[in-house]
Amino acid sequence: MTREEKIDWLIQYLKKENAGYAAIQEPVNLVEKRRLLRSLMNVRWPMEASDKFYEIQDALLKEELAEKGIVDADSLSTVAEQYPEAELRNPDRICLWQGDITRIRADAIVNAANSEMLGCFVPCHGCIDNAIHSAAGIQLRNECAELMEAQGREEPVGKAKITGGYNLPAKHVIHTVGPIVGMQVTRQQEEELRSCYLNCLRLAEKNQLSSIAFCCISTGEFHFPNKLAAKIAVENVDKYLMKSGIKRVIFNVFKDEDYHLYTKKFLGRGISRNPPSPMKVKERNVDNLWITLFSA
Repeated sequence: MTREEKIDWLIQYLKKENAGYAAIQEPVNLVEKRRLLRSLMNVRWPMEASDKFYEIQDALLKEELAEKGIVDADSLSTVAEQYPEAELRNPDRICLWQGDITRIRADAIVNAANSEMLGCFVPCHGCIDNAIHSAAGIQLRNECAELMEAQGREEPVGKAKITGGYNLPAKHVIHTVGPIVGMQVTRQQEEELRSCYLNCLRLAEKNQLSSIAFCCISTGEFHFPNKLAAKIAVENVDKYLMKSGIKRVIFNVFKDEDYHLYTKKFLGRGISRNPPSPMKVKERNVDNLWITLFSA
């Protein structure tokens, strides 16, 4: 099957699952067809599908991943290599990378989830929860639903759960619920964000994982201030690594602002909006294609 044939087949399968979708007009353009497929997958309630669905979906997602390209966690420059003067205790085990987290091949990537832990149901939403579930396939939501049914209640803020990675290059996804900030950050919310990072690391160690990539937990839809979030992330991860066997931690960022905030934190400087001097950086870990597409 061609890519378009795979997309058409999957759209028809998902439309047949729900009689209310019969009136949906199917686009002619391939890009819009793919967007419709993602939307139908995003809104689909957790339930099993046919073996053929999984076969075609997995083939499509793997084909798309191959085109995006896989970024191996072990290939990324460490903070020690990028910033020799970094004021960290474990600069040789920490990396900073700006790009699409669904491309990272690590033992685990971290998903900033909501308390229902079922992924984002808003079609084609820009949150990382949506991006991870869309790239992993419907199996990820199904496993999350099984975990939540067994738990019998919503996931508390600051805790973490682990699932498979399915069609992601990462072996696992560690899901954590960050604090939602209103007008001002409270001390409790600072502690909750700290718990997110620590519980993800503990869960990684419990499952004998050696590499983990963190997104910027709570700084998007949950409105945690980026500067304080970077401080909490770096300080607590660096301290935890002093007594941990985890070999590599990647801080994955979305915005230029976050890249510069993390860099300043590594260097022990006051946070500035100005980027680090090119003379101080040997190599910047940046997904240039991703920046071109999404940073505007």
